[in-house]
Amino acid sequence: MLLAVLLPFIIAIFIPLISKWKLKFHPGYVVTAVPVIIFIYFAQFLGKDFQSVTKNYQWIPSLNINFDFYLDGLSLLFVMLISGIGILVSYYSVFYLHTSEKLGSFYVYFLLFMGSMLGVVLSDNIYVLYTFWEFTSLSSFLLIGFWNFKERSRYGALKSMLITVFGGLSLLGGLVFMNIITGTTSIHQMISQQEAILNHEFFPFILVLVILGAFTKSAQFPFHIWLPDAMEAPTPVSAYLHSATMVKAGLYLIARYSPVLGSSEWFFVIVSTAGIVTMCWASYMAVRQTDLKAILAFSTVSQLGMIMAMLGYGTELAIFAAAFHILNHATFKGSLFMVAGIVDHETGTRDIRKLGGLMAVLPVTAVIALFASFSMAGVPLPFLNGFYSKELFFDASLHLEHTYQGYAGLLRTIVPYVAVLGSIFTFVYSMYFFFETFRGKGDFEKLPKRPHEAPIGMLISPMLLSVGVVIIGLFPQLINEPFIAHTAEAISGIKPHEHIAFWHGIKPPLIMSLTVVVFGTILALSRPNWSFIYRFVPGVLNFNKVYDGIVHGVEKYSGMLTKRYMNGSLSRYVRLILTAILVITVSFMFTTNGWTVSFDNLAAISFPEALPEICVAVMMVLAAIGTILTNNRIAAILILGVVGYGLSILFVLYRAPDLALTQLIIETVTVGLFLLAFYHLPELQKRNQSLGTKALNAIISIGFGGMMTMIAISSHSSKWFDSIAEYFVKTSHKLGGGDNIVNVILVDMRGLDTMFEITVLGIAAMAIFGLIRLGKSKGGGN
Repeated sequence: MLLAVLLPFIIAIFIPLISKWKLKFHPGYVVTAVPVIIFIYFAQFLGKDFQSVTKNYQWIPSLNINFDFYLDGLSLLFVMLISGIGILVSYYSVFYLHTSEKLGSFYVYFLLFMGSMLGVVLSDNIYVLYTFWEFTSLSSFLLIGFWNFKERSRYGALKSMLITVFGGLSLLGGLVFMNIITGTTSIHQMISQQEAILNHEFFPFILVLVILGAFTKSAQFPFHIWLPDAMEAPTPVSAYLHSATMVKAGLYLIARYSPVLGSSEWFFVIVSTAGIVTMCWASYMAVRQTDLKAILAFSTVSQLGMIMAMLGYGTELAIFAAAFHILNHATFKGSLFMVAGIVDHETGTRDIRKLGGLMAVLPVTAVIALFASFSMAGVPLPFLNGFYSKELFFDASLHLEHTYQGYAGLLRTIVPYVAVLGSIFTFVYSMYFFFETFRGKGDFEKLPKRPHEAPIGMLISPMLLSVGVVIIGLFPQLINEPFIAHTAEAISGIKPHEHIAFWHGIKPPLIMSLTVVVFGTILALSRPNWSFIYRFVPGVLNFNKVYDGIVHGVEKYSGMLTKRYMNGSLSRYVRLILTAILVITVSFMFTTNGWTVSFDNLAAISFPEALPEICVAVMMVLAAIGTILTNNRIAAILILGVVGYGLSILFVLYRAPDLALTQLIIETVTVGLFLLAFYHLPELQKRNQSLGTKALNAIISIGFGGMMTMIAISSHSSKWFDSIAEYFVKTSHKLGGGDNIVNVILVDMRGLDTMFEITVLGIAAMAIFGLIRLGKSKGGGN
């Protein structure tokens, strides 16, 4: 299982090499093999007798941070979507992306995202989950901004990262709180301690922080604004990230933690309210759009809101319906995104006002779009899977718990009506997408490209998804007990006994569905007559303006603040740095009772044996004072060197020749650098400083010196942990094969640390060399 998660990362390392080779085939074929392998591996777990699987791989056991993977019905659903849709999208990209594109970069980002999503849904360790969670934000940023020569692509990528990373930090806070309460980093061990979390004073913070993380990732109102702008990404990215994977990570998080958080009435209130509002607002706004992908973006937000609302309901039926719709949404929405890409690819535009009548020239694409869009609309036909989960949504809205009081009780009452309202607009934008694009009269001569049917390779992926729509619709029981039932059981802890069927009689859910069709048809046909309402609602109100205002304000005022203290005065910089260190350190030491002064276990000073050490110490003190008093630059540099060399002598006297040599090298280099920069150093002279400036300098310098002295004494006096020195003494020869303990520590015990230090120095050296070459090149006029 670890290899399955790491496989995309491993292959991503080799993609740049593969893309450089002049292969006779598209590198996308190599990438497609990765999700195929993952899909085949996890497909073995499907079946009625499915049992959860746990795998543990140590990483940082001392901090309880390990690669702990847990596969149950919930994670299996997401893994199959990530790998299954990944196969179709990567294959689709072979025909969508031209070889002139930066395919190496694209597929590296694509695989990084795939691996990150697998890590999110399989991780049982909260810190590993958070690491993968942020990797999804980073890799999606790279994918959305793939066409970085477009300003809108850069804008959309930055917006998505800022909003989702903000949510990620909120999520981290909630996870840390739960770690503190439960004392474990395992998600399932946390869930087993749900009473401790629910009854803790930190619970309100946990609830808000975790929900924030989920809402930002799954584009819930008002954080939905990043998703439409993310449509600037290439269509394969939109089909993958924004229909089946990234935007569903928030749904996964809510589903995973619902056994803990769902027992609270506030969970129902916040999650259900946000989900219903998101569904209604986004479906209403989708009808306003003129870009095909923008319509699908708002429709995605709407569908995510519906699923989020069902998870907020928390009933057995609602959770089953949410799990079912997660699968259904991936099929029809992934297909529709690919259809939008085909239309753009074959006509040169996504502007729905310029399209129409494309069924005549894109018949196969039109049929695919017909099944997918009608399924999204929830049209009551037995071969459309979207109708089944939409009817379950209506049924769940009618059967909420009756124990809610106050606002929660009012919400329970109005939910069915609002669900119908949002579904009506869902029907309208679905019809709008299909009929305005493929029906009517189209003026093909005015299109940027003469339209014709897409190549078969580009049609295969959306065609398979549409076939999935029909198969699930005709035979829903094929995926019920072997698949969806396990997902719902993993969320609620109760195995559902729902029978998915098209006909249940004339009951309220069917009446609600027929109401949606009737009123949706009326609104769809009369759309030009009432679309003027968008001038008033939302009118000039726009959450994008709020986002832009916040970003602009942060940039403006942070720039103003920076200019206040970055005025070119080195003395001011030093004062600010030292003052910050002094205040923060002293405050922390006082609040944690860190000032510990003990003179035990110190070497005794006896005369005349200690006379050399005393003389060296007095010499260093006099040299330090002399550095302050001298007005000559060379004298100041040389006297400062006396302090460093005196410390080397002390190391020698205390039998630490390795430290003495290190200090000698550092001091020699430092003094040498000073002398090399001698020409550029300012003249030392008496300055007419005010009494206040002198007093401030004295306070900072004395305070900082005193602080360092106290830290040195406290660090020696505090014995919070057993000394590791004894371990090194006993094992240096056995493990490192050397008798010089310091050398063994540096080379063997801390070999990786030393290697990375050398790496940093090597990188710095190469950077300096590059700057020198660049300076010479510019100086030579080349």
